Amino acid sequence: MDVYFAPLEGVTDAVYRRVHAQRFGGVTKYFTPFVSPTADLRLTPKELRAIAPQAGLFVVPQLLAREPEPLLWACGALAGMGYAEANLNLGCPSGTVTAKGKGAGLLRDAERLARLLDAVCPRLPLRLSVKTRLGYADPGEFPALLKLLSRYPLEEIIVHARTREEYYRGAPHRDVFLAALKESRLPLVYNGDLFTARDCEAMQSASPAPAALMIGRGLIANPALAREFAGGAPIDVPSLRGYVDALLEGWLAAHPPNVAVARTAQALRYVACCFEGAEKPVKLLRKAKTLPALLEAEKRLFECALRKEPGYIPET
Repeated sequence: MDVYFAPLEGVTDAVYRRVHAQRFGGVTKYFTPFVSPTADLRLTPKELRAIAPQAGLFVVPQLLAREPEPLLWACGALAGMGYAEANLNLGCPSGTVTAKGKGAGLLRDAERLARLLDAVCPRLPLRLSVKTRLGYADPGEFPALLKLLSRYPLEEIIVHARTREEYYRGAPHRDVFLAALKESRLPLVYNGDLFTARDCEAMQSASPAPAALMIGRGLIANPALAREFAGGAPIDVPSLRGYVDALLEGWLAAHPPNVAVARTAQALRYVACCFEGAEKPVKLLRKAKTLPALLEAEKRLFECALRKEPGYIPET
């Protein structure tokens, strides 16, 4: 079963994608953190760097838009860069995003969403998929949302099985997703709390099974998760050390030291979920502002023992 890597702003950038693919692999598609084309039809230099094509990787740029022209313009720009697929984000739950009627904010306004897709789909220069949630306030909204989306020639629908108002709290509504699988004419990809290989295997064994799995926090915490799910080697400390060192080297080459340190510390705080008794190293990582402080925290972390079933642990 294919595995997609969900984006995380400030972590899964071009450096991260390259290092992960080289060190672990197992991922079919890497999705970029979203970019938001402006009304004057432009992308910032930072956004252009974020979505620059990467040789040897299947990268899907994710777009945030609520009006047809910026979305169409961005799709045209991506097609000009050589992309064959883009993803429309209807799932971001951030209040600053939804207040503008973007991301999951579009789930409150079915008529606006339909007008957007009516205007865009006949004129697309590439394939378009959608990343969504089950609804804005209630998972019972999903059947109507799926019926709306199924009117369009979308590549696939990636479903985070929570509502916008749930953010990442509570258990995902897998029952709602699995019920929709039996009705959908479009491929449905499952996303939500896939933290271990057992979690992935449980979704793979569903009948019918999802078209693919999208994993975010689980893969950042355990970068070998997709490889292990495919039958490859599980995570070990030497491979984690090499991976973190490669990330730090790549980020130091691309950013000022303070940015590289912050990104590496954030990635390591996810990786810390794979270790027993990592509370003290995590505290050091939260405080690390300099390279020596980061390296000391990393050293302390890798002195801890790996958990029997490494995987992301949600913060309480």
